[in-house]
Parts: sequence; C-alpha cells; structure tokens
Amino acid sequence: MKIAVLGAGVVGVTSAWYLAERGHEVIVVDRAAAAALETSFANGSQISVSQTEPWANPGAPGQVLRWLGREDAPLLLRLRADPALLAWGLRFLLECLPGRTRRNTLDILALGLYSRDALRTLRAELDLDYDQQTRGILQLYEDDGALRAASRRAQELTARGCRVDLLSAEQCVAIEPALAFANLKIAGGTHAPDDESGDARKFTQALAQRCRRQGVAFRFGTTLAEFRREGGKIRSVRMKDTSGARELVADAYVVCLGSYSTQLLHTAGIAIPVYPVKGYSVTIPIDDPAGAPMTSITDEAHKIVVSRLGERLRAAGTAEIAGYDTSLNPVRCAAIRDRARLWFPRASDYARVEYWTGLRPATPGNVPIIGRTRFDNLLVNTGHGTLGWTLACGSGKALAQIVDGERPAIAFPFNGAGAPPR
Repeated sequence: MKIAVLGAGVVGVTSAWYLAERGHEVIVVDRAAAAALETSFANGSQISVSQTEPWANPGAPGQVLRWLGREDAPLLLRLRADPALLAWGLRFLLECLPGRTRRNTLDILALGLYSRDALRTLRAELDLDYDQQTRGILQLYEDDGALRAASRRAQELTARGCRVDLLSAEQCVAIEPALAFANLKIAGGTHAPDDESGDARKFTQALAQRCRRQGVAFRFGTTLAEFRREGGKIRSVRMKDTSGARELVADAYVVCLGSYSTQLLHTAGIAIPVYPVKGYSVTIPIDDPAGAPMTSITDEAHKIVVSRLGERLRAAGTAEIAGYDTSLNPVRCAAIRDRARLWFPRASDYARVEYWTGLRPATPGNVPIIGRTRFDNLLVNTGHGTLGWTLACGSGKALAQIVDGERPAIAFPFNGAGAPPR
C-alpha cells in the first residue's frame, strides 16, 4: 500500500521505518525543514520504562493546588477560558482515581518494555549512534518518606518484568561517582539498570536516513490543511508548500503530529483527548568530564532529568499547561539549570546554556492513542506525553502490524480514536 505518515518526529519516523520494512510505499510529510525539529528536538533523552506512572495519579490534584501560582513549579497550570482544556482537565481528574491510575500504569509499562526491546534490536541491526548510554536510570530522593514509597513501586515494577533496585545514598554514589560533588543531600534512590538514554533528535535523523535508503520519501516544508472524505474512507489530505496548495492521495494515512494531531483530525470529524503540555530543557557543554554523570539521573522531587549526551549535559523537565504557547519562560529555564548545577556543580560553569521548549502531546491518563479510527484507512499514533522517546519504537512497530491487520502481542488498548476494538 501507499501510506502517508503525517509528522516527522521520533514517532512518525519510527512508524515510517516499520511500515517500509514491511514492504509498504511510504511518504512522510512535515512542516519543518527536517526530521525531529519540534517536540523531538531537545527532550529529556531518557528511555525510562521504569518511570511509567502517569502524571494523573491520586496525589496529583493536591500537588497541582499547592503549586498554583509558582512559576518554577514542576507542574504549572495556567487557567484559561479554553473548552478543550476544561474537557481535558475533567478527564485528567477522572484518571487520578486509584484503579484508573493502576490500569494506565500497566498499559504504559507493557508498551514501554516492548518498545525498549524494539529500540535495542533496531540499534543493533542498523548500527545507530545517537550518544546513547546503557547504564540505566538512577532516580534520587531527598527524604525518607518518598524513598519508602519508591521502594513499594520498585517491588511492583520488578514483579512486572522491569527490574528496579532500591539503593542507599552510598550505593547511588557508587553507581554515579559524579554525585559525590553534589550540593544536595541524598536519602537514597532506585536504579533501573535496563533503562537507557540518548539523543532523540540524532536517533530520529539517523533513522530518517535509513528510511530513505529503504525508499521512504520525505516532503518537508509542507503544511497539512485538512482531510478530504469520500464515503467511509479518507480520499486525500490537502496540504500547502512553497509551490502552492495540492492534495496527497494514499491508500492509508497515519497521523503522528503530536499536539497538532487534534487539529488535523478535527477536519475528519474525529476528536481525541490530546492537549499540549509544554516541557523545557537546558543543554550545557561539559567542562569537567569527571564531574558530569554517565548514568542518567531523575530528580524525583523536582521532576527533572539529567542525561549525558557525549560532551553535552541535557537537563529537562517540568510541565506547563498553557495551550499552544511555545515561548520560553526564563524562570522555569533557570529553575532547571540551577537544579542541575546543584547536582553536578563541577560539570560546567553553567554560563553557556541552550534553552529549549516543546509541546508534549498528552492524553489525560498518559496512555497514547494508537490504532485505527472509524475510517478504516486513517490511523493515529500520538498522545505519548512525556514518554514519546521511550515508547516510539514500540508504537511504530505496533502501528505497522495494525496496518497489516495483525494484533500486536502485548497487553495494550490498540483501539485508536473512536474505532471499535479488534
């Protein structure tokens, strides 16, 4: 089949790869000038299967209320007269119920384990280099109460096939010696030895090159306008580039546009519960290699991650719900930079810093939407929230199986948007 993949971020490009690998004729369309120039450009870099508990959990409503009005809060809600935000927010509260949180966690975990295996296979087969580290993720805690809660989660995850070890402060430093210089007290931590980190942009662009060798066509600098319907199928998608407006006709269409998926799907009469959640990152050149971590770090209290990407340090995190605003907030940028400096003061002088922000496509329960819509030839692969890089390879592989009429062999609700279960 001829398949149009709409979106060239990490989710779109992995989808294109797996579709082409199965023999389909694939074209990828994106408004940017190259792959991975928006949400996949400078994210937190973690392949964090061990951190699949959604933002929507029983403790979230209280935290959000406590953080209201704080510009540097890990989760910042900017109240606005937006019906889409209101609807999303009400569903978010529903997903905070204990039973729903547990179901969502298990769904994401199943897809995460599947995805991590797919990434490893792909990396080995294609010899991809994207500043990857395979030393696991070390999650740090500053108080004993949080560490006790982490111990219970570690036991549950290990029982589900995702190994997580509980560590003392001394054991944390043994795994990551750069923590010996930290200006923060460590109560203890957890270590997920099978988790990884790496540059999502470098991975996506390298995979896009492999896609081209497989015959995948890329059409950049092209804005997608609307779907055209005919009967029970999508006939075409209207788009515009420097040459003017035109239509792209394909046998099937896969929407991988992140937060902007909602807008294009709306033209086909399809609504999905995806809302943009802005995240920030700071990229810092490393001056002292011994003072910079080799193991990826998660600062649980501040919802910040720190990863080493070659000679760069990437610190990222926080969530800001402010619609489609992509402006940089200097207070939030400084909060991430300063927190990274407390953990790793010798890594850099922190004077030369690149700030970035991007919109994560979040569903209320953090479970992505993957599968067919009510139009048999229109599929979606979006809504991955903070875990787009973690879940990308598994999502793309599963999507390709669904296109070919197969059911992926993992416990995940591949029902798409409004489509009946298959």
